Amino acid sequence: MDDLSAHSIATSGLLSPETIRATLEKGLAGKFTGQKILVLIPDHTRSLPLPFLFRALVEILHDTKKLDFMVALGTHPPLSEENLNKLVGITVDERATTFKDVGLLNHAWDDPSALATIGAMEADEIKAITGERWHPSLPERVDIRINRAALEADHILILGPTFPHEVAGFSGGAKYLFPGISGPDMINATHWLGALAGVVGTIGLKNTPVRTMIHAAAKRLRTPVTLAALTVDGHTLAGMFIGDLYEAWSAAADLSSKRNVIWNDRPYQRVLSCAPPMYDELWTAAKAMYKLEPAVAVGGEVVIYAPHLEVVSHVHGKYIYEIGYHILPYFLQDWERFKHLPLGVLAHSTHLCGSGVMDRGIEKPNVRVTLSSKISAEDCARLNLGYLDPAKVKVDEWKDREDEGILYVPKAGEMLYRVRNNR
Repeated sequence: MDDLSAHSIATSGLLSPETIRATLEKGLAGKFTGQKILVLIPDHTRSLPLPFLFRALVEILHDTKKLDFMVALGTHPPLSEENLNKLVGITVDERATTFKDVGLLNHAWDDPSALATIGAMEADEIKAITGERWHPSLPERVDIRINRAALEADHILILGPTFPHEVAGFSGGAKYLFPGISGPDMINATHWLGALAGVVGTIGLKNTPVRTMIHAAAKRLRTPVTLAALTVDGHTLAGMFIGDLYEAWSAAADLSSKRNVIWNDRPYQRVLSCAPPMYDELWTAAKAMYKLEPAVAVGGEVVIYAPHLEVVSHVHGKYIYEIGYHILPYFLQDWERFKHLPLGVLAHSTHLCGSGVMDRGIEKPNVRVTLSSKISAEDCARLNLGYLDPAKVKVDEWKDREDEGILYVPKAGEMLYRVRNNR
C-alpha cells in the first residue's frame, strides 16, 4: 500500500465526503493534463456514491483533453440516456449544459465493430492458469477482445467497488476490463472457469484462477491504467485506494474481506434473502444466493425474496429457460448436450443452483433455492426452482430467529455470509 499514490481507510465509521474528495485530489489532480481519459464505472447493480464521485472527478479532471465515462456492463443490458443520467446523478438540463462535453457511454459486448483484439490465450496458457480447475469443457483458445475506446484513450481510470464475488473471488480492479468491457470470449471463459471452481471455493478469496486469467488478459493492454478502488460499507465508503491496477485492488480486497464478510458460528437451515430493487433481473438478483450459500447447511433453503422481480434475464433469458438452473455435475455428465450453449449462461445456472452432487443420475443440490417474485410458479418449475408466493411472505416472521437456524437478510447481494471453521 505504500506505493499507492493516495489512499484513505476509515479506522472506525466511514469516510467523510471531504476525505473522499481530498483523496481523489491527491491521487488524480494534474496527472492527466491534455490527455484523453476513459473512466470505467459500474452500473446500477453496485452500491457506491457514484453521483458524488462523478461530479468530483469531472471537477478534478477539468484539465483533460477529453473525458469519457463508460459503464463496464459485461453482458448487462445497456442503459438508456435517462438511466445514464440517473446513474451519475445529473439532470437532463445539466447533461446539455454543465456536462455537455463529458461522454456517457455503454459498453457493447456483442457488437464486433465496437471491439478490438489485443491478443489471445492458447491452450497451454489456459491450462497453466486454470491448474487443477482445468476441464476439457474450457475453450482451447480465447480471443482477448476489448472495447475500442480503451485503445483510443491515452489513459484509463477505473472507478469501482471491491466486494466478495462469486466468479472472481473479489470484484473490482482489472475485472472492469475483463469481462467489464471485453468481448464474449473472455466473458464466457472467466465465468465458466468460475463455475468449475464453484462459488464456495471462490467467493471471498483473493487468489483464484479467474483472477489470474483476468490479470493475464489485462497485461496485454498497452493503454496505461490507474485504479481508484473502493471498499463500500452501506451506501458510502470505508476505503479508497488510488494507484497501480494490481496493488490498489489488492488493498481494497483486503479491506473488503474485513468490512464485507459476516461470520457466523453455525450454518443456517433457512434464509430469507431479500434482493434489493437495484437487481432488476434474476441474472443479478442471484447474488442473493451466491453470498449466502457458504452459510447454509446442507439440505437447507435460501428463499430469494424479490417481489419487484419479473424478468429472468433481458439478454440471456431464452437460454436460461431452455436449460433451467442446475448444479455443475448435471451439465458435465451430459456435456455433448449442453456444449453448444454460451458458457457464461451455463455458469450462471450453476452459480445460482449452488454446489451439489449427482447420485445415480439424480441431481442433489446442497441448498434448495426458492424464488419469491413476480416470476410465476409455472416458470419457476420450468427453471428448476422452488416457488413461494411473495404475497404470503410475512417478513416479520423471519426476523430475530437466528437461534432457530433462520436468518433474515434485509439487503442481500453484497455482504458475504460465512461460517467459522466450515466451508
